[in-house]
Amino acid sequence: MKKIDIAKSFLQQNINLFKCPVCDNSFIEQTNNSIVCPNNHSLDISKKGTIQFINHKVSTEYDGLMLESRRRIIQAGFFDGILHKVAELMDANPQNIIDVGSGEGMPLKKLMEFRKNIDSAIGFDISKPGVNLSTSELTENRFFCIADLANLPFNDQSIDVILDLFSPSAYNEFNRIASNGGHLIKIVPNSHYLFELRKLLYGNDNPNSNYDNKNVVELFMKHYPNAKSYPVSYKFELPSELRNDLMIMTPLHWGHYAKQLSETEIQTLTEITVDVTILDNRF
Repeated sequence: MKKIDIAKSFLQQNINLFKCPVCDNSFIEQTNNSIVCPNNHSLDISKKGTIQFINHKVSTEYDGLMLESRRRIIQAGFFDGILHKVAELMDANPQNIIDVGSGEGMPLKKLMEFRKNIDSAIGFDISKPGVNLSTSELTENRFFCIADLANLPFNDQSIDVILDLFSPSAYNEFNRIASNGGHLIKIVPNSHYLFELRKLLYGNDNPNSNYDNKNVVELFMKHYPNAKSYPVSYKFELPSELRNDLMIMTPLHWGHYAKQLSETEIQTLTEITVDVTILDNRF
């Protein structure tokens, strides 16, 4: 099937999840190559099978090279330990999922595979290159779109699982779209996340040598004082062909004090630490 036809099939089955960015009414049908609301506002489905819910220019730091590197690293299993735990936290019955800042789409694909593809899922990002790359992972139960975190194109109480993997948060919007009994699952890095790469780039005494997630966690807990917290930490063996990808996929190498690494130094990264906290709030 063509990408646009796969997207049309998804939208026919899940049109009730989406709201019109112009009038805030629910979209009521997918017709021809568009979705339409009761006031006849319509949005076109692109040939790549995406919809753009943003009508203003946006800038993003993630370019094609960075997204392709991230895709290869995640495909190799870099986030598997995190995503297995997320899958474990979710209810056993089919869920409506959104992936906040879905990038190139690989984390969402992996999560759905761990869940035996029983769920319906939407990934969104402001990065058009990222969303376009994601469309290689389109299925009749997985869709990707360009959308703004501050004005999510989803209906009130329509989403069972909001997955926020290293992305910014908009808690008022999350509260609006979360279903009764749904989950907000936010993953934040801990101090030893990518420790080996940080040490190579910054040494031991630079502000970028470690990451402090205290403010992010405290803000989440302020909004959701009954949320639960789960630490996840493991070492990921890094094949030689992915070591350059690891450096490219993270903004760490852009830092003002970052060292320009030689190929020999990059090849010392035989393993890398994944160290995160998973925050889980039930609505």
